[in-house]
Amino acid sequence: MEALKQIANVAGYSGLYRIVKPGRAGVIVESLDEKKTKTMMGPTARVSVLNDISMYVNDDSEEQSVSLGQVLAAIDEKYGDTLTVDPKGSAEELAEFMASVVPNYDRDRVRTTDIKKLIIWYGILRQFAPDVFMAAAEEPTAEPVAIEEAVNEEVPVANESEAPKASDV
Repeated sequence: MEALKQIANVAGYSGLYRIVKPGRAGVIVESLDEKKTKTMMGPTARVSVLNDISMYVNDDSEEQSVSLGQVLAAIDEKYGDTLTVDPKGSAEELAEFMASVVPNYDRDRVRTTDIKKLIIWYGILRQFAPDVFMAAAEEPTAEPVAIEEAVNEEVPVANESEAPKASDV
């Protein structure tokens, strides 16, 4: 999700922030809420861009994690606007929710607080940045082209009169 490159979490501050402008003295962020408060986060602030966050999974891949964008897209696909779980619910409810979205998530390394944060962030994004989910739906999926199709595809040949001459290059 390309839109997640502009949204961040700041350690010590609740909620999410849209990155307005990075600078030498820090980064200017705007809160994703009704107030749209702009704040300057200094160079010592721990700003985590959502696009760089991932969640641990149990599988045989080298990555052993899945990007937050993929998790959010899975939640959106399964639940849409009607998220049935409460972030203040029991640990079992939160684990069931996470398993319904990412069945192979690592139950040892993904903490209950991480799942709570994910649910809260999803709610904020759905309410104040719905363009994140629209952009994800519009992103084309890369389908592999068969080699035979690419080889057999006709390539238009330019006339010799239209071809650039060595002196033109």
